[in-house]
Amino acid sequence: MSLRSTVRHALASADEVAAEQERHEAALVRGCSAVADLETRHRGIATGVLRSVVLRPRETVPTVEAELYDGSGSLDLVWLGRRTIPGIEPGRRIRVEGMVCEVDGRRVVYNPRYELRPQAGE
Repeated sequence: MSLRSTVRHALASADEVAAEQERHEAALVRGCSAVADLETRHRGIATGVLRSVVLRPRETVPTVEAELYDGSGSLDLVWLGRRTIPGIEPGRRIRVEGMVCEVDGRRVVYNPRYELRPQAGE
């Protein structure tokens, strides 16, 4: 590690360090793009950690919503017609694939295909 990167790492906030680590982890997974590089109206593949998972009971269709974070940005994941999904929980690493949409200025993938990834130390 160079002196410059050592100093930068020492002065970085905890969020910046976590973001850098997420970008590094995501770069190791073959075929995945950084969330910041995903284009809307195209299929995309991304990996990261789930920051939050929420059940949104709606009048017509229940949904499970999650926020995937990879250090470059966030991607909202929405599973329609689901109340729970085993393994989909905050802190879990996941790889997702699906059509990227933009809703209210945020990237969203509805009913993504997903693969649970090993946790750190697994």
